[in-house]
Amino acid sequence: MSTDVTAKTPAGAPPGKSGSAADDGLLKLMLDGMRRNMRQYGMLIALGLIVALFAVWTDGDLLLPRNVSNLVLQNSYILILAIGMMLVIIAGHIDLSVGSLTAFVGSIAAVLMVNNDIAWPVAVVMCLALGAAAGAMQGFFIAYLGIPSFIVTLAGMLLFRGLTEIFLEGQTIGPFPKGLQKVANGFLPEVGPNTNYHNLTLLLGFALIAFVVLQEMRDRKRQQEFALDVPPAKLFILKLVALVAAILTVTMLLASYKGTPVVLLILGVLVVGFGYVMRNAVIGRHVYAIGGNLPAAKLSGVKDKKVTFLVFLNMGMMAALAGMVFAARFNAASPKAGLNFELEAIAASFIGGASMSGGVGTVLGAIIGGLVLGVLNNGMNLVGVGTDWQQVIKGVVLLAAVGFDVWNKRKVGS
Repeated sequence: MSTDVTAKTPAGAPPGKSGSAADDGLLKLMLDGMRRNMRQYGMLIALGLIVALFAVWTDGDLLLPRNVSNLVLQNSYILILAIGMMLVIIAGHIDLSVGSLTAFVGSIAAVLMVNNDIAWPVAVVMCLALGAAAGAMQGFFIAYLGIPSFIVTLAGMLLFRGLTEIFLEGQTIGPFPKGLQKVANGFLPEVGPNTNYHNLTLLLGFALIAFVVLQEMRDRKRQQEFALDVPPAKLFILKLVALVAAILTVTMLLASYKGTPVVLLILGVLVVGFGYVMRNAVIGRHVYAIGGNLPAAKLSGVKDKKVTFLVFLNMGMMAALAGMVFAARFNAASPKAGLNFELEAIAASFIGGASMSGGVGTVLGAIIGGLVLGVLNNGMNLVGVGTDWQQVIKGVVLLAAVGFDVWNKRKVGS
């Protein structure tokens, strides 16, 4: 028995309308796909618009190769903190101590390397261990003693700021060893023939494009295998084209200056590593689970206390890394270092798509949020906006991002 599945033109319909109806249906599918993925694409679109606005406003100065390179170097430590903070917020917590911990680790690094002449690679390992211990201490109070993270990290903020003053005795200590300075301010070396571009940067850029395209295609195929919603094919291709164009543009800009900053390579490793863990590893899924629905996660056998402990331990290590990058960039450890870094990291996470209720967010989103703030800072400095108005504008952007998140949730829910 056969079934007729041939489409029929409705009675009275004008000839030639079926193609138009199909186009309308495709457009509707694309719009529906964009609405479902608005959280994912919204901040990317916002970042593109902000870059375009300041590029016009500064007569193209924002996109000069030197300025793009400086944008990476100036915001590297905030982006490192934002990655760790995003994980904390996804787990349903907050960390107010990271700015003070950044300063504290920077002060210890200065005492070890400058005052005691300890080799900088050894000192870096010791400082990372110190950051992990500080994060583990806070994680223990939060996870196993049940004290709210707001209170514990507020106490940590005061504690680490005070210890910074004690170790530095109110003075600025420097300079740092040249090797560590190159990590924060240096660039990858020149290799190959003279092409008027930085060859190694071009190679890395093309490799990144290939990796991103393959990863996006693999993710889409996996989602289809599990019968999950995926964006329409045309929207997916548009996304790939936009990603390739963005990576190629940044690659060419960096390659026409001094090449890839070393700290950008470190950031790339962190983004790929933490992105993989949060998407594919069991611990990553557990972080989302305890932030999204803690009672259900417990009933499913998730060890929520252990996961929370590890999240804060990781945040401590990220703060330590950011502290050393910051101190090495400015070639000195200062008692006033790290002021408001926690607010910048939290703002970057929320602008990048995190939710105050937890369970939502991506590592890439934290980077996008941090870049939005970085471009705003850089662009406003170039056009001569005062620091007072800069704070006002960044506050409005943060409020708009969170308001957009709330509005989007209500639209999806309805």
